[in-house]
Amino acid sequence: MRFFAVALIFISAASYAQAPEVPHKMHFADMTLTIRDDARREIQKDVDAMTQHPRYFNIKVERAKTYFPIIEKVFAEERLPDDFKYLVLQESALISDAVSVSNAVGFWQFKDFTALEMGLRVDKEIDERMNIYSATRGAAKYLKKNNYLFNNWLLALQSYQMGGGGVQRSVGDKYNGARHMEITSETYWYIKKFLAHKVAFENAVKGEPQIKVVQYPIQSPKTLYEIASELSVDVATLKEYNKWARVGKIPADRPYSVIIPSGQLSPEFNTLMLASTKASQALPLQSKPASTKVEKKINGVLAIQALPGETTTALATRGGVSISDFLRYNEIPIDHVVQSNSFYFVKKKKKKSDQVNHTFKPGENLWAISQQYGVQMKRLTKLNKISGTEYLKPGELVWLNTKKPATQLTLDPVEVDEVVAVAEDSFFGWEVKPREDIKTNKPTTEPLATNISTTLSKDTTIRMYKDILHTVLKGETLYSIAKTFQVNVTDLLSWNQLDIGAGIKQGQILKVKAPNAQQPVIAETSDNQSVDTFIFHEVKPADTLYSVARMYNVTIKDIMDWNQKQDFNLTLGEKLKVLSR
Repeated sequence: MRFFAVALIFISAASYAQAPEVPHKMHFADMTLTIRDDARREIQKDVDAMTQHPRYFNIKVERAKTYFPIIEKVFAEERLPDDFKYLVLQESALISDAVSVSNAVGFWQFKDFTALEMGLRVDKEIDERMNIYSATRGAAKYLKKNNYLFNNWLLALQSYQMGGGGVQRSVGDKYNGARHMEITSETYWYIKKFLAHKVAFENAVKGEPQIKVVQYPIQSPKTLYEIASELSVDVATLKEYNKWARVGKIPADRPYSVIIPSGQLSPEFNTLMLASTKASQALPLQSKPASTKVEKKINGVLAIQALPGETTTALATRGGVSISDFLRYNEIPIDHVVQSNSFYFVKKKKKKSDQVNHTFKPGENLWAISQQYGVQMKRLTKLNKISGTEYLKPGELVWLNTKKPATQLTLDPVEVDEVVAVAEDSFFGWEVKPREDIKTNKPTTEPLATNISTTLSKDTTIRMYKDILHTVLKGETLYSIAKTFQVNVTDLLSWNQLDIGAGIKQGQILKVKAPNAQQPVIAETSDNQSVDTFIFHEVKPADTLYSVARMYNVTIKDIMDWNQKQDFNLTLGEKLKVLSR
């Protein structure tokens, strides 16, 4: 009997050593997928990478065994196909407080605006993106909403990464309603990555979990300390499994579900653990043996070369940084497969390169270019006005230190009698001057004693607009306005006392800067005649000449003339002189 048990363990271990094989046909939701050989090879490579390190793989399996029953229950209530549960492994590895390089948070990696749209609460006290019940219900609603557009669950899956509008632009309506699709090398990478997760984990997640969690509904205000006392649970453990209650208090604005864990609690269960080889584990922190010391500076930032078989954990250890910082510096997801001989950064990449541009080549992607030149990928997307590699074509120039040149530099002046507003995708008028009779909606006034570069007479009164106002244009959303003015959606909601469910309307006037923020100064003499004054605008992250010019209702050329600038480049902390009338 003892021999049988040992043999069974051996056979079980051996079965994990062999990665599952990607089939030629797969069933997903209500669809049949035919996987062509070129795509099968790509998907199989991902499956092999996920399963080659048993310790890391088994930790994710255990998390799936713990949380999948909850996800399956919520999906059944929402009538969402059960197959989508594997997506949570792809998005967050079931780490509740996982944060992406684009500031998506939680089990299902929601940005704050999308979470609010799906009915989740996101603020300083509660962040339901880290609550498995709330976040899973939000994910189900989002996927169903996009499936209404396509009547195709595979396209709904793709929309989870690039949005429904992005899928419509890239695919059109030719697959709407399809129940059979081919997966080829041309299929969007996110879909192939998902199929790899389904193949890798489908059979592994069967059986009882080591850690079980139960739902504890909360209907009235309570603290985690009170709940821990009621249930005789360690309060530190309760906090670890309920990070969504950010200050340890459960309010009464809606019903909440607290997670109560039991079983063999592992310290690694809620921690990001990435695969590492025995060789990499032997390397102590800060250790850089001569045989592995392959490093160089790219754009002035230190990078180290990946060795064959090395993992993200090993690279982070060799570089002397935490795994979370390593992922952030290189803008890679938690399941990134290290590319042998490629260079990875151990410090944050820069916002621009000394080189002006790069010619996009077949087989390249934006991340590879970002790594090649040591420029942040999110910065490249802004400079080139793109959201991903699907918009780049071979031979196209990728701009590395300045914005992609506009094909149109001027606009005719627009007649307005309210606050001037520029659409997000409009070109700023190079020579357009703001109208002399522009009116604002009852600006509040407040004395200002600093940042004035003009000497004023004793009869001159200094006034400052307390708020910047924006008139909502056709097609604008809270998200697009927040992005334009570089603020959070939650701030817009707060400053304007808005309900996320009510939306906004064309012509509505919104405050788009916090009260008391530094704004253009207006000086008036005792006889109400305005005089010219200068203020200084301190350049913030993501500021451009375009955004600064729009902020102060001046032109780009004006700012360049006032500051004797020869190009469009701005430096963080740079003080720009801006004339206000």
